[in-house]
Amino acid sequence: MLRLGRREFDAHEPVIMAIVNRTPDSFYDRGATFLDEPALARVEQAVAEGAAIIDVGGVKAGPGEEVSATEEARRTVGFVAEVRRRFPDVIISVDTWRASVGEAVCEAGADLLNDAWGGVDPGLAEVAARYRVGLVCTHAGGAEPRTRPHRVTYDDVMADILRVTVGLAERAVALGVPRESVMIDPGHDFGKNTRHSLEATRRLGEMVGTGWPVLVSLSNKDFVGETLDQPVKERLVGTLATTAVSAWLGAQVYRVHEVAETRQVLDMVASIAGHRPPAVARRGLA
Repeated sequence: MLRLGRREFDAHEPVIMAIVNRTPDSFYDRGATFLDEPALARVEQAVAEGAAIIDVGGVKAGPGEEVSATEEARRTVGFVAEVRRRFPDVIISVDTWRASVGEAVCEAGADLLNDAWGGVDPGLAEVAARYRVGLVCTHAGGAEPRTRPHRVTYDDVMADILRVTVGLAERAVALGVPRESVMIDPGHDFGKNTRHSLEATRRLGEMVGTGWPVLVSLSNKDFVGETLDQPVKERLVGTLATTAVSAWLGAQVYRVHEVAETRQVLDMVASIAGHRPPAVARRGLA
């Protein structure tokens, strides 16, 4: 059972986490949801299309202009409070590696802290424990936040992913984070080249086998672009193919830009796997 905010999800129930960037320089939308009203409209659309989680980010993942903790909080805290007011049942996640920002957004109503940089600030898990909110434990290969990998190597990339993410998850539970609210994430592109991310996808079943719910953040990433030699806006097909494989292998939570398309892929895979009945079944029955 995965429990986040007011919601509970069984082991075979796929969950969509919709990305809402509060940055002026996002690699995907170039600041389309930086201002409050477009961002709130994005939340409304994502919820209508089937997202259970809204993931709010105040700092671009890649290199760029420095964003202080104060500025990150300014971009996220008030917005989290407004989303909480308008959408009381939605699960609010905040993508941050900073404990100080994590504390501020939890005070504002966040249900989940998405630590995409692998515990670089150990205090973030302590915040999650204190507020009894969820935590995403991600493998980033030891990279510093907002840096790109350079000739990174692993003897066995999945072995390293398992060592780091399971270790972070166990630490979080020991600190007091509810076990049913902890997820692990292989960290596609983070501290990895394209071949590493493809192998992590291919071996995702090993992460699922640990018993921790697995979150994947695949949407329009560079490993998809390099695999198919496609620019950011032409990566949807590759993203959805990777989503289908991840779903078949047992990942549960999907951090995405395109909610409606992802919902269809996840529903189709769940039906093929026998976990979901067809929405309509008339063929051959008339």
